[in-house]
Amino acid sequence: MATGWIADVFVRDLLRDPQERGVSDITHSIMAVASATSQARSEKFISDTGIPAPCAAYGSYEQLVADANVDVVYVATPHSHHFQNVMLVLEAGKNVLCEKAFTVNAAQAKILCETARKKNLFLMEAVWTRYFPLSVQIRNLIKQGAIGEVLRVTADNSFGDPVEERWGTEHRMVNKDLAGGCLLDLGIYSLTWVFQTLYHTLPREQRKPPSAISAHMALYHLTGADEATTILLSFPTSTPSNLPHPGQSHAVAMTNLRISTDPDEANTARPAIRIQGTKGEIQVDGPAFRPERYRIIPKKGAGEFKEVECPFPGNGKGMFWEADEVARCLRAGKLESDTLPWEESIVIMEVMDEVRRQGGLTYPDRIESTVYPTRL
Repeated sequence: MATGWIADVFVRDLLRDPQERGVSDITHSIMAVASATSQARSEKFISDTGIPAPCAAYGSYEQLVADANVDVVYVATPHSHHFQNVMLVLEAGKNVLCEKAFTVNAAQAKILCETARKKNLFLMEAVWTRYFPLSVQIRNLIKQGAIGEVLRVTADNSFGDPVEERWGTEHRMVNKDLAGGCLLDLGIYSLTWVFQTLYHTLPREQRKPPSAISAHMALYHLTGADEATTILLSFPTSTPSNLPHPGQSHAVAMTNLRISTDPDEANTARPAIRIQGTKGEIQVDGPAFRPERYRIIPKKGAGEFKEVECPFPGNGKGMFWEADEVARCLRAGKLESDTLPWEESIVIMEVMDEVRRQGGLTYPDRIESTVYPTRL
């Protein structure tokens, strides 16, 4: 669903031979492509990406969700439209992989999850970074106690751009009609690292949402979307042992449109993420959304420094791993992924709701609406 840049990257990854990434139990077939603009645009997308026949080209999303050959729909529209688009798919009885940010607010996310549960359909937020082998390795290291009790995480996902020159007022990154701003588009990755290290590494029954959130936000003077957001979070837990003392962990999640995590784009800046424990730390080199390298730095005398490379197979971008997860969940009859359960997507949306509240960032009523259908 949709034919923009992210859909192009996703499709090209799906068309790669699964054997390249050591996968032999999963294959993907792209059965249909839909543009809300025209059938011709879908046909061009199919041609440009080299999708093999048979693949239907549609000029509306309604035609796509009615296609009997489609098992699961990848929703690649702007996040302003996710709630309406995913509801359309679920109401048509199809499973869904929906791009991040899941929705614009937590109320919308809750309705999507309730609808999927009621209709016995699979639903997952497409936070591709969670499914990288690098992320899996780091979560396992934390759970194994490799750096002791983790008490602090800092994560940054920022891109320094001349905002006025590059984007003006209409671009999706700054356009409030498309839920623009850096929080929902880029800050979601900083929060992904906070949550997958401090929250997800605990047993499910021990996971607790942040007990305190403090946010600072700078708004873009031409549109009012956020151009810089910094979030300080306190969790009432630590990980992996959830010790009573200190029994609390802190995180800083940052994003910015004017300064960059890695100014020269040559990784000179090194870690975009620091995961700090009582016995050492793990540093993850940027970019936060697609890292390829991390280091384990033990406390003096507590072990050896280790640097780990996690290259992406072939020329793939890494979106195939989240698609593999969807296929395996469908095969197993699951409605949600254990790696990113509905509850966790909702908690992260609730954090972003509070951050926006503190920063004074709202979107047009029709975009924040929980009424389906609403014309956007």
